[in-house]
Amino acid sequence: MKFNLFRVFVVLLFLAVPVLGVWTFVDAERWKMWFPEGVTTYAGEIDFLFDIILWMVAITFVGTEFLLVWAIWRFSKKEDGKVTYTHGNHTLEVVWSAVPALLLIFIAFSQMGAWSTIKMNFPDEGPYTVDAPMMEVIAGQFDWWVRYPDEEGNFRGEDVIDVPFDIHVPVNTKVVFRLKSRDVLHSFFVPKFRLKQDAVPGMSIPVWFEATETGSYDLICAELCGWGHYKMAGRVHVLEEQEYEDWLSQKRSELYAND
Repeated sequence: MKFNLFRVFVVLLFLAVPVLGVWTFVDAERWKMWFPEGVTTYAGEIDFLFDIILWMVAITFVGTEFLLVWAIWRFSKKEDGKVTYTHGNHTLEVVWSAVPALLLIFIAFSQMGAWSTIKMNFPDEGPYTVDAPMMEVIAGQFDWWVRYPDEEGNFRGEDVIDVPFDIHVPVNTKVVFRLKSRDVLHSFFVPKFRLKQDAVPGMSIPVWFEATETGSYDLICAELCGWGHYKMAGRVHVLEEQEYEDWLSQKRSELYAND
């Protein structure tokens, strides 16, 4: 058989894609390409879902790439070859329809626990609940405003604490807040919390989390919201309980001093 340099080049090119993909997957942790370590009680459930989907996509991607390379090599043009055409294959059509459907059903059932935990099982006892949230987070072009209620729990009084861009919460406490938008669609995203929730104009959306480690964590807007979208970067400061109480007392003192 006559050696065809172009044919070899094409095969190697397509073969390089899955090889590089597998290498990137194996070596990703060393290059810190995964999500950062989760620091909320439900971060592990979110990571589990990501892992399931990643493995499904990885196996499908590598398998189809190798199949593509094999097809290019096996059925490449031959000088004396005769072309044959086929029109439809009911068995294959059933398989490639049924398998994705089963995978989607599997994903749907796998995520029910995490969805229930995050979206339905809000804390119904403790210092903060849906009816008595710790704060309001209001998104707008192009900032975050955090409102802490007055000492009676009201968000519309004169003694409400307004803080731009920075959120302060106590560690190991179930924090509930309401997310709002005053203009367009935004998205509240704290990567280390595995927490992402759209802020929709006209809606007051309850959100909760429980941070397990103290520290300062990035808060970004994950929805393209206009020319200044890049500026919507805030911080979530997770403090020890006493540090949080001291910070809150200081803010109230500053508020009263200004009066």
